[in-house]
Amino acid sequence: MRRTRAARGRRGGFTIVEILVVVIIIAVLATLIVPAYFGRVGSAKRSVAKRNLAVIESAIEMFSSDYGRLPEGLDELVERPADVAEMDWNPPALKPKNLKDPWSRAYLYQAPGEHGAYDLYTLGRDGQEAGEKEDADVVN
Repeated sequence: MRRTRAARGRRGGFTIVEILVVVIIIAVLATLIVPAYFGRVGSAKRSVAKRNLAVIESAIEMFSSDYGRLPEGLDELVERPADVAEMDWNPPALKPKNLKDPWSRAYLYQAPGEHGAYDLYTLGRDGQEAGEKEDADVVN
């Protein structure tokens, strides 16, 4: 059997229409997936902030138990306060980097607090009070 000239010259590639259809499908999928991904990143950061606040809260309670007072600031959880003798200094297992929220801002601490003995919180992604979703404050 002999192939005709038209059958021999034809190559097996994709047409421009097929390529455009694939590109459009990928674009539609990307518009659905990317926002969902970034939404999960935001909620993950809020979860990390809540977990970090719990760890810092434990450190504050240990400090209070050891020294009979609340720390004046969060830095007293990682550096020996002036009124504590060096041999009495028993620092909680915190590092200065533990005092930063997932948005690279310092956690906020106020003693005495408006809602208890102390308030410990972060202002969320936007760094402003109140807000919604990722921008909402995370409090102890």
